[in-house]
Amino acid sequence: MSQSQPEVQRDLDRLRGLARRMDTAFKIPLIGVRVGWDSILGLIPGVGDVLALAPAGYILKEAHRLGVPGSVLARMGTNVGIDLAIGAIPLVGDLFDIGWKANTRNVELLHRHFQQTHRPGATTMAKVRYPRTIQLCAARCCGAYAKEPQSLAALCIVS
Repeated sequence: MSQSQPEVQRDLDRLRGLARRMDTAFKIPLIGVRVGWDSILGLIPGVGDVLALAPAGYILKEAHRLGVPGSVLARMGTNVGIDLAIGAIPLVGDLFDIGWKANTRNVELLHRHFQQTHRPGATTMAKVRYPRTIQLCAARCCGAYAKEPQSLAALCIVS
């Protein structure tokens, strides 16, 4: 789906607001570290990281809807997969969540992609290749893996 630049900018602003709420909504007094709902939900054993996965999945879905190439989607899926995998480790994962901020990283990837592709005379981003195992893990973690492996073509670059 092709959208005009103002529509894409509006979508990016909306996704940036979601990432801000999930990653940096609150400032911890005295130490000045910013945390968001992702870090707070991650404190709930078992289900917290899974609940925090929903907004991350939404950002990925919107990126796909905006027509972002598979290389960028693969990087975004990897960020979410890392956040989920390490975030699930008690205590260590909670501390990791404070610094990793996968949602903010993913919105920045989107922003950079559209900055490069909406400039006059711009070329598309160089393709980033990930090992097949990381692609499959990221796709499964993000709920993008369907019944047929061919469905990964929309999300990942097959190496």
